[in-house]
Amino acid sequence: MSPDSPLLDHIRSQYGAAAASNLSNDHHGVRAVAEAFGYTPEELAAIPAAANLGLSCGNPTAFAHLRPGETVVDLGCGGGLDVLLAALRVGPTGRAVGIDLTPEMIARARANAAQPINGQVLANVAFHLAAIDRLPLPDDSVDCLTSNCVINLAPDKDAVFREMRRVLKPGGRVAVSDIALKKPLPRELVQDLQAYIGCIAGALLIDGYRRRLLDAGFAAVQIIDGRKDLNAYALVENQAGCCSPAMPSTGGLGVIDACCAPESSGVHHGLADLLKRYDINEYAASVYVYALKPA
Repeated sequence: MSPDSPLLDHIRSQYGAAAASNLSNDHHGVRAVAEAFGYTPEELAAIPAAANLGLSCGNPTAFAHLRPGETVVDLGCGGGLDVLLAALRVGPTGRAVGIDLTPEMIARARANAAQPINGQVLANVAFHLAAIDRLPLPDDSVDCLTSNCVINLAPDKDAVFREMRRVLKPGGRVAVSDIALKKPLPRELVQDLQAYIGCIAGALLIDGYRRRLLDAGFAAVQIIDGRKDLNAYALVENQAGCCSPAMPSTGGLGVIDACCAPESSGVHHGLADLLKRYDINEYAASVYVYALKPA
């Protein structure tokens, strides 16, 4: 898909607005979402508060088995949450790289990485503005690929999987948190742009996810339902209890309560509205995705 397609433009717009918001780990709802999907309070306290925007669906660094000296690349890095955690795990002899489509997210991630962590600025971190189906990385250069609730947003997932295999070293591994479908969505949900931006309508069926990874040349593919409650996303929206009459969202997704706008984003409003209209847990799951590039 063209990097200037209307869908990608809309993704950039909505996630750019989230990056420009003041959402952070200092907000109870944002912190509660991260903890609901597997981050420990200690992990969240170890990194700048602004790295957490409450947009995760898992904690890939917790099951990636990262080792000192490795190169890890996070696809769709957002504010840098998983990149910074990975950088701490691979240590100064390793490297943690974030890739994101949205300029505002890259700017926020770089600002977070410039803050001291454990008393010093991490020197083993880098961020690149790029689409995850066109990675600015050499062949056979990465030990581990992570991603957190982003591959479902990619219009051409087969291209993403091919790029993942290309950049991984032989024997390299995939450790991804994502949204996948347990059964087909209703037609009206498939066609709902809000549901796409909210990581549901673009998600693959679990069996289809596995098959596409195998077709891309991966081995030892496992996709495991994390059995998390997707209603946790409403915690971000529910923390703002002011609220004055609603006004239309500038992004075209639902409404924004005027006094709450600085503490939320179109993505979070869209997710909250989606959860009011559908039992998303009936259709979708937060999954752990494992795969290896054959040696």
